[in-house]
Amino acid sequence: MPTPPRTTGVEEELLLVDATTGTPLALSSAVLASAALHGDVEDGVFTRELNQEQLEFATRPMTDMAELRDEIIGWRDEARRCAEETGARVAALATSPLPVEPSRTAGLRYQWMAEEFALTAHEQLTCGCHVHVSVDSDAEGVGVLDRIRPWLALLTALSANSPFWQGRDSGYSSYRSRVWNRWPSAGPYEPFGDAAGYHRRVDAMLATGVLRDPGMVYFDARLSRNFPTVEIRVADVCLEPDTTALVATLARALVETAARAWRNGEPAPQVGTGLLRLMGWRAARSGLRGPLVDPVTLRPASPETVFGALLRHTEDALRDSGDLDRARDGIAAHLAHGGGADRQRALHAEGHGLDEVVLACARITTATPRR
Repeated sequence: MPTPPRTTGVEEELLLVDATTGTPLALSSAVLASAALHGDVEDGVFTRELNQEQLEFATRPMTDMAELRDEIIGWRDEARRCAEETGARVAALATSPLPVEPSRTAGLRYQWMAEEFALTAHEQLTCGCHVHVSVDSDAEGVGVLDRIRPWLALLTALSANSPFWQGRDSGYSSYRSRVWNRWPSAGPYEPFGDAAGYHRRVDAMLATGVLRDPGMVYFDARLSRNFPTVEIRVADVCLEPDTTALVATLARALVETAARAWRNGEPAPQVGTGLLRLMGWRAARSGLRGPLVDPVTLRPASPETVFGALLRHTEDALRDSGDLDRARDGIAAHLAHGGGADRQRALHAEGHGLDEVVLACARITTATPRR
């Protein structure tokens, strides 16, 4: 029998930019202070990140994807209001198109990261989108982690929203993912087998002394330290909330599909991390324009073919949660019109400077989408 849909929540990292020039601004402390003055801002919704040019918010866990979309829209608008009180805007951009020297947020943990990882940490002005999907136990969660591995690159392709880096076109659709994978613990992972295997792997990584704490285990997907969820971490922050909601919908369907396979005793796909890295690179380079690597055949294929395979793989889970038509329509629209990276490049190709691209994206970030 179909089970109730799993609760799903989203964390989005936003870029703080000058309202006139589009240049990133180190104003997270001022924006958070502004947020604290508003009685309608819930405690803990907005938080700091590694750099002061960033602001993060988190939604509540929800079962209805339309309600999740509406909450994303609402918190983006609240972030806009608080930023405007400091002379800034918020932009859902996964990297800054304009050159920037990031300003590290104060704190012992961030100081340690900056000293230990040097240029890698200094260059990490990147904004991602993390999707949390509930699981019943660590055992189920690891069963999910082992089975979603080949499909995660498609979420990178769908969300790709970082074509520009330090004032130039990177040639990638998701350059954020390439910068992020410079962390020594980031990227794809080998199957863990069971919950004990997962925790042994994490403990062994921490024992090397390279990582300060479990929060620095940056697998493409991991067990959350704070919630009973699987946390999928491969997506760029999406320019439009509809894309974020679609990524969350597909992430939940992947988790549910994998959990069913685990309960049924179906083996996890044995795809090595070397192949997964190639799949992730291809998705970051191509975005929605293709080609991509088909998770089933492990051969190059068009985005239409690959996302068709994703829909077939998750069809039962999407139907049971009532999301099948929404997922089909959302994927079709993105394949037809492109995603955030395509929209940024189109604005630039129309003759807009990168400063104008940033400001246009800031307007898109907090515009109320049509139903």
